[in-house]
Amino acid sequence: FYFRNKHRPFLLFVSLLHVHTPLITTEEFQGRSRHGLYGDNVEEMDWMVGRLLDVIDKEGLKNTTFIYFASDHGGSLEAHRGNAQLGGWNGIYKGGKGMGGWEGGIRVPGIVRWPGVLPAGTVINELTSLMDIFPTVVHLAGGAVPQDRVIDGRTLLPLLQGTVQHSGHEFMFHYCGVFLHAVRWHQKDSGTVWKGHYATPVFQPETSGACFRRGICPCFGDGVAHHDPPLLFDLSQDPSEANPLSADTEPL
Repeated sequence: FYFRNKHRPFLLFVSLLHVHTPLITTEEFQGRSRHGLYGDNVEEMDWMVGRLLDVIDKEGLKNTTFIYFASDHGGSLEAHRGNAQLGGWNGIYKGGKGMGGWEGGIRVPGIVRWPGVLPAGTVINELTSLMDIFPTVVHLAGGAVPQDRVIDGRTLLPLLQGTVQHSGHEFMFHYCGVFLHAVRWHQKDSGTVWKGHYATPVFQPETSGACFRRGICPCFGDGVAHHDPPLLFDLSQDPSEANPLSADTEPL
């Protein structure tokens, strides 16, 4: 690939099976990590990404290649083998993969590398979306996004280059399949991020934070609780979504 295209623009999309159940890990990486099979799988993924970056560097393409690394969802809490958790961990964030609106399933880090264009070591605490990849790539290629339909993504370049301070997404809608479960509003004048949940999965057992009895949380039906008015959280103060607000406690 890189011999054929290194002298002209190229787009390389790599969708890794790692780190996803059933955690297929080659023999060479089994037992490498102190964190079991999941850790081994992470280490093998790290090695594969490193091989790609090494080729970019060796071919002298480092300063002309925009690299974006991200996950498509948070850890899957229901994936277990015995006492070993196979699906990752979501830290302070509630819920996990396949849950529609809870932060643990949708809030993932992104890592960007473009030496000579983007400053190293910068941390941006703004929410973007994987939908933003499309307009960003179009922007980098000198094209224009289609004007005959609504494009939900926003180019990431102004945010990454520091010419704007906030993400282009004032509102973001979080679906579980075709069902709207939650929406967030980044209030421009205050910087506060509000999030309302219209539907949430019914956890089994109730306090577990996951749907262990079903194996995966459903998007609709008897496995979902509907909220009217919506469950409301101030994510800027309560990123763990532990304390729902009410009109009594939050007049706004």
